[in-house]
Order: sequence, then C-alpha cells, then structure tokens
Amino acid sequence: MHLAVSGNIGSGKTTLTEKLAKHYGWSAEFEEVDDNPYLPDFYEDMKRWSFHLQVYFLNSRFTQIKKIQESTISTIQDRTIYEDAYIFAANLYKSKLLSERDYANYKNLFDSMIAHVKAPDLLIYLKADIPKLVGQIEKRGRSYETAMRIDYLKNLNSHYEEWIAGYKEGKLLVIDVNNLDFVESSSDFSFIVEKIEREIFGLFA
Repeated sequence: MHLAVSGNIGSGKTTLTEKLAKHYGWSAEFEEVDDNPYLPDFYEDMKRWSFHLQVYFLNSRFTQIKKIQESTISTIQDRTIYEDAYIFAANLYKSKLLSERDYANYKNLFDSMIAHVKAPDLLIYLKADIPKLVGQIEKRGRSYETAMRIDYLKNLNSHYEEWIAGYKEGKLLVIDVNNLDFVESSSDFSFIVEKIEREIFGLFA
C-alpha cells in the first residue's frame, strides 16, 4: 500500500504523515527540507536558485519513489513527484522566477522520470486557506521561511486547486483542514483516519 499526502506549504503534510505512519505501523518517506542545501538560498533569491532547488527535489523524490515501488512494506509519502512539476516548477515558471530554457530542461527530465513512476494507491490532499497556512508556518518557526511572500503561497494554492481538479492518476481524497487540528484533537485525527479507511477498504460513507 502506498499513500501520499499532498498540500501547500504549512498545510500539515509532514505531521499527518508522521501520525498516520505511527497509527498504521507503516514506513514513512519525508521530503528533504532540513537537509536541503538550496532551500535557505532559494527563499533569499528565488530567481537565482529556483532551477537548482527544483532539480534537487525532483531527484530526491524520484529516488524515494523507486524505493517505495521496490519495497514490500506499506508506505506513506510526504508530498509527491507530481507536485514538484505541476505545482512548484510550474508556479516558478509562470511567476518568471524560472527561465523558459531551465523550465524546458526541467520538464524533459520530469517526463523521462514519470514514465517509471506508479501513482500512489491513495492521494490525500490537505486543502487549506492562506490564514491557516500562514499560522502553521509561523508556529513551526523555520527562519528561512520568514522571507516567504503571501502571494507566493496564494499562487501555489491556485496551482494546487487546478491540479487536484484534474487529477486522474488514481484514487483521491480531499480533506479540508481549515477547521481541523489533528495534532491536538484526537477526534479530528480519528475523523481523517475514518475518511482514509473508507477509501482504502471501500467502506460505505
């Protein structure tokens, strides 16, 4: 079983991945954030470091996918390879922070990789509005994220909505987390687990 948790920066992907992995006793694969050598530079100068960052994430995610696909252990993944291309790289290109030449190069690399990628059995999308995202980002207090602009988050949210609306690769579960606190509230976490299990086990809603 391969589950993937998707959503904008600050939506709670990593926390939910951790909690679900613990709940089910499954393996978890996380996005390389703390050890990413480009991320702090990127938030300081997006135009200069966008291509480097996106290629780093793409390679990291493809390595994860290969590991998941070769494993016999059920895994929950924090963010997908689709988001790297359809959300983050596309947003940087449309915002003129990634040149046409670099974007074309990136897309060719992604297209070569995606031919070897199997979609997750269930994609979980955490839908969150800007105030929720900003509150979560401030709460975790990563210094390099303080330079992040609100319009950057808004643009990402727009790309997410467009991508999710057209997602056809596999099963999809959308969870609105604006009024949920699955960290502090056990009932909120149980609510999410119930939704996931309906999808996984085909239970009646």
